[in-house]
Parts: sequence; structure tokens; C-alpha cells
Amino acid sequence: MGPNRSYTIESLDTGLRLMQLFLAHDTLTVSEAAELLSVGRSTAHRVLRTLEGRGFAIRDFSGRGYSAGPELVRLGRPAGFGPAVRERLAAVLEDAVLRTGETVQCTALSGDRIIVTDGRESPHSVRVMAEPGSTHPAHATSGGKLLLSRMTPEQVCGLYPRQELPATTSETLASRSALLAELKEVRSLGYALSRGESVRGMNTVAVPLAGSSWRDRLALMASAPADRGDDAALVRLAGELRLSAALLDTD
Repeated sequence: MGPNRSYTIESLDTGLRLMQLFLAHDTLTVSEAAELLSVGRSTAHRVLRTLEGRGFAIRDFSGRGYSAGPELVRLGRPAGFGPAVRERLAAVLEDAVLRTGETVQCTALSGDRIIVTDGRESPHSVRVMAEPGSTHPAHATSGGKLLLSRMTPEQVCGLYPRQELPATTSETLASRSALLAELKEVRSLGYALSRGESVRGMNTVAVPLAGSSWRDRLALMASAPADRGDDAALVRLAGELRLSAALLDTD
């Protein structure tokens, strides 16, 4: 049911409808926004520029397209917490812990941090603890880097406006430039690694799990003590995680 038109501020309504479009579209041009909203290009352009000024939209480097800005990303409810989603992901997590033998967790992106939505612990006596509900800096974790890699570079820069990044350990990426370079590699490889960047002595690997837009994307992450998680082991774990993640496609 639409709003009562007698109480509607047309420009505000257009802006809110445009923000809703970003929930389903990674990028929008002015022409696309105008067509989807049934407004003129000049109106769509003004609204997009207004949203950009407040951080709710951000332009790509070409200047032709717009994406969800850092403020809208921070407001978006992270995926993975609804009961239906958790039920579907439970089978994935249980399969992943059997395949990998390591602690596995689902992570969602909320601004510049990840939230662990659910997890299963390794059967090893020395293991990483699962921490549902905990948050961690996205740039220091494999799950965070995997999810950041599926955003545009402009969106990443919006989340990290400063060149210097906060360090959790001595291994944490120290600059936005280094982060952007690693995210480019993650896009090519299809998985992300973290070697003691979030917690000393803990290495992790993450692969895509679910979600087609920035708002509902999830990563599947395996965590192991460093003595069980060298680079070769992490690559092997990435392959096992992909097999588990593929179970969602069979539902």
C-alpha cells in the first residue's frame, strides 16, 4: 500500500524510493534511475547528487554510475540472522566442519566490520572458538576481505576514507592502497586469506556463500591455528568450503 499522497513530500519520496533501488542494484546510472522511478533525468540526477552529498550514494571513477554509499551500507541490516536463513545455512556449516576439520563460521558485512552470524567448532583439542554475534574489522579478516571484494572500489573507499587503516596485529594491512590491491587479487582467486591479521597465531580462509547484492551477501570462513594453516592448507580448505557452499544451490 502506497503512502497517503496528501502527506507526501515528493522529493523525499523520490529519494527514499531511489535508496530502495540500491537494495537490488549494485550500480545505477542517472538514466536507469530515472526510468525505474518514472521521473525525469534531471530529477534523478538531483536526487542522486543529494544522496551522494550525505554519503548514501557514491559515484564510480567514471562518474557515470552510482552505488550504495557508506551511510546506506552501514544502515543495511546484515544478512544471515533470520530463522529461515539460519536453518538453510546450518547444513552448510555442518558439512563444512566435517570436510575441513576446522572451525567454520558465516560472516556478514556491516559497514567496515564483519559480524559472525553462526558457526561450528572444530573437533580438534586445539581449535579456534566459534563466536556467533562477535564483530571484527573487515580489512583484517578473510571473511571481511571476501565481502569487501564484492563491492566496487568506490564503495570500499567510502567505507575507508583515510589512507591509514587501524591495525589489530602487526600483520594487519596498514593502508587502503594495500587493501584495494589485495581485494583485486581476491576477486581473481575467488577466495580470501588472513594470516594472523586479526588474531596472532590464527589463519583463516573465506569463500562466497550467498547473496546477490551488497545487502545480503555472506561469506563462509574456516579458521585454524597457524601451525595447521599454512598457505597450502588454506588453499585446500578453500576448495572444501566451496563444496559445502554449493549445497545451497541444491535446495
